[in-house]
Amino acid sequence: MVDALVIIPTYNEVENVERIIKNVFALQRNFDIVIIDDGSPDGTAAIVKKLQTEFPERLFLIERNQKLGLGTAYIHGFKWALERSYAYIFEMDADFSHNPNDLIRLYNTCAKGTTQLAIGSRYVTGVNVVNWPMSRVLLSWLASKYVRFITGMDIHDTTAGFICYTKEVLEGINLDKIKFVGYAFQIEMKFKAHLSGFKIKEIPVIFTDRTRGASKMSKGIISEAIFGVLTMKCKSVFKQLN
Repeated sequence: MVDALVIIPTYNEVENVERIIKNVFALQRNFDIVIIDDGSPDGTAAIVKKLQTEFPERLFLIERNQKLGLGTAYIHGFKWALERSYAYIFEMDADFSHNPNDLIRLYNTCAKGTTQLAIGSRYVTGVNVVNWPMSRVLLSWLASKYVRFITGMDIHDTTAGFICYTKEVLEGINLDKIKFVGYAFQIEMKFKAHLSGFKIKEIPVIFTDRTRGASKMSKGIISEAIFGVLTMKCKSVFKQLN
C-alpha cells in the first residue's frame, strides 16, 4: 500500500493539472494524489477524471461547487487522508512552482529521521525564488521575517506551502479549529505544530513562479496573513496565561 498522499488544490489549472499529475506519478517513489477542485469552469476536473482511467486507485478527485479557499481545501484533504491511514501527507501547488522531484526529499526527511513536519523552504539558505519581481520577493521575505518575530517560530519560510506532514501532526492538531483560509492558513498550521512540540525541519528548495495560468494572490490574502498572525499570537498568549 502507498503510504504517501499529495494533496493538490485546483482552480482553473487546465494548463497544468495533467502535467503535474504525470510528473508526480513518474517519480521513483510511489505517491497517491488527491485533486481538490473548487468548481473550475475551465474543465480542470474533466481532465482529472480522464486521467483516473489511466491511474486507477492512485488518482482521486474531490469536487467542490465553488471557491472556498485554500485552507478549507487542505483541511478537507487532511481529513480525507487520515480516514485512509496515509502516514505522510503533502501540500503542493498545481502550477510547478514546487518541483515534484522535491517530494522525495521531503518524504525522506520525515520517513528516515525524527522530523514530523518538513517544509520546502525558499529562504532557509538565502532567497531561492525564480521569476518573481523583486517587489514580490521582498514582500514574501519580509512577511516571513515578520511572522518569525511575532510568533517566535524558528522557521525562515513561514508562509511556505510545500510541506510534508506526518499523520501524527495532523492527528495532534484540531483541524476544525483552524480559522484562516489564505496564506495565513499556512502560518497557522505551522504555529499549531510548533506549539504542540512537533519537530519541524526546513529543506531548501527552489521556488519557480508559474509560467501557465493565473496567480491566485490577492490583497485580502495578504492582509489576512499580516493581521491574522497578531490575532493568533495574542490568543496563544492569553491561553497560556489562563
